[in-house]
Amino acid sequence: MTSAGTTQETAAAPAAAAPATAVLYVCAERGQLNPGLAAQRAEEEGNAFAREHGLTIVDTVHDEYGEPDPCRRTGWQRVRELAESGAAAVVIVRWPACIAPEPSHTLRHREIQWLREHGVRVRYSWAPLAKSGGEAK
Repeated sequence: MTSAGTTQETAAAPAAAAPATAVLYVCAERGQLNPGLAAQRAEEEGNAFAREHGLTIVDTVHDEYGEPDPCRRTGWQRVRELAESGAAAVVIVRWPACIAPEPSHTLRHREIQWLREHGVRVRYSWAPLAKSGGEAK
């Protein structure tokens, strides 16, 4: 009690915020000379991006490049499951074409919008896109 007769309140120290959770999505075209190089680089960049931005990767999901509609890819279906369940707040991809190639950009926009509606942000890990925050527009 204070001298004025009121109870003195003590503010509890705020708990440290848990790092945001992320899923790393890798969908890379296989090169002729080194078939795994693009996927390896995408994974390395994605992990580095997560560290730099204080994100905890809860899953790394791989898909083969080629199918333009992400909803028809097993890996992307897993990304949607993680988003819908609340297990991931962020999806990290190397660049926009990982979600859907440029000729199918409407499919990419559909998926980014779906993720946003579920409270999930899309971030790009490729350095030129990451410099500006890497946020999907």
